[in-house]
Amino acid sequence: MARLPRLYAPDLPHLAQARFTVPLSAGGEGGAMLDQVASWAVADAKQYGVAVHGWTLTFDQLLLLATPAGPNGISSLVQSLGRRLAARLHIGRVFAGRFRSTLVEPGAWVLPSLIWLETAPLRQGLAADAELWRWSSAAAHMGAAPGGSLQDHADYWACGNTPFDRQANYRAMVLEGLPAATSARIEQALHGQWALGGPAFVQGLEATSSRRPAAAKRGRPRKTPAAAE
Repeated sequence: MARLPRLYAPDLPHLAQARFTVPLSAGGEGGAMLDQVASWAVADAKQYGVAVHGWTLTFDQLLLLATPAGPNGISSLVQSLGRRLAARLHIGRVFAGRFRSTLVEPGAWVLPSLIWLETAPLRQGLAADAELWRWSSAAAHMGAAPGGSLQDHADYWACGNTPFDRQANYRAMVLEGLPAATSARIEQALHGQWALGGPAFVQGLEATSSRRPAAAKRGRPRKTPAAAE
C-alpha cells in the first residue's frame, strides 16, 4: 500500500512524533546527548521556519507542537536532526520509520496536545513532575525556566492575562492531567496521521490541506436511488 502524503495546511499547528531507532542513552552520554539534540533542534527550527510552541525530548523520541512556515518545514527539521545524529552516533538509520504528524484544531486541541507531549516523561517514568524534566518546554510554560526560542501559541496566551496567571493556570491543568479518552484521541490521530479536531474543523480542511484530513468511512458507499434502478 502506498504511504499517504504528509497532511499539511497553512498557518495551523502540527503535532509531530519521531522515534529513535537506538535510545540516545545507549552510548552512555545520557543527558549530554539530549542537550546536544535540543540545541540542534533549536537551530534547525529557526533555519527551516518552524515556530515551536512546545517540545519534549526523551531518550527514545522527539515530540513537537509547532507551526511550520511551509509544507516541508517539519520534515526538513527532522531530516537535519537525522543527519546530525547519524554522524554523531556513527549509525545509518536514526529514526524508526517516518515521523508521524497530525494537524491540531486551535481553540480545542492545542492545549490538550501541549499537555500530552509535556507529560510524556511522566508516562515513561522519567520524572515525577513535568517541569523537572529539563528537556521539554514544560518548565518554561510553568514559569520555572526561560522560554528561549519558544513561540507560544495563542491558546496558551489565553490561559491568563499576565505571565503569572498563564503559568499558574497552565500548571493546574498539567497537574490535573488529561482524561484517558482525550489522551487516546490524541494518540489515535497521531498514529493514523489524520486531523485532530471537530467535524467543522475537519470539513474546513478539505479545501486547504494537502490531502484528505480524515479517514474514509469503511464499507461500500450507499447507492443513490438513480444508481439502484
